[in-house]
Amino acid sequence: MDDLQKLAKIAFSSEFSFYLKAHFFHWNVEGPDFYQYHKLLGKIYEEVQDSIDEFAEKIRSLNTYMPGSYTRFSMLSQIEDETKILSSREMIEELIKDNEKMKIIFTKLFKLSESLNEHGFSDFIAARIDAHDKHGWMLRSSLKRD
Repeated sequence: MDDLQKLAKIAFSSEFSFYLKAHFFHWNVEGPDFYQYHKLLGKIYEEVQDSIDEFAEKIRSLNTYMPGSYTRFSMLSQIEDETKILSSREMIEELIKDNEKMKIIFTKLFKLSESLNEHGFSDFIAARIDAHDKHGWMLRSSLKRD
């Protein structure tokens, strides 16, 4: 159970960092495709944001406490911080890479949760994998050239 609790906190911190980066990009995107990217990034960060509280509650149900500071999140997160203002294309490319990291983390967490018969937690994680599959599709599609 300790391994599940630890990996869940890594996944949560990474998801929170993914949310924060998508929101940062949403605020700062510019260029001829501004509106398209602003809306896409908004849709992504809002979906992730809507999952955060339930995710924390699911982890609490594993009988452990939640990290709740930027310092702790940065220690646990697998999503690297971005402080530069990137071009809109670079923003989307970076989120595509981060989205793939999230899918890998969630897949490991799902497998571990299933092996410990934590099926309710696994169901929630499976839904997060599905959400990131959709985010990835939308991000990749937005960069496709004719």
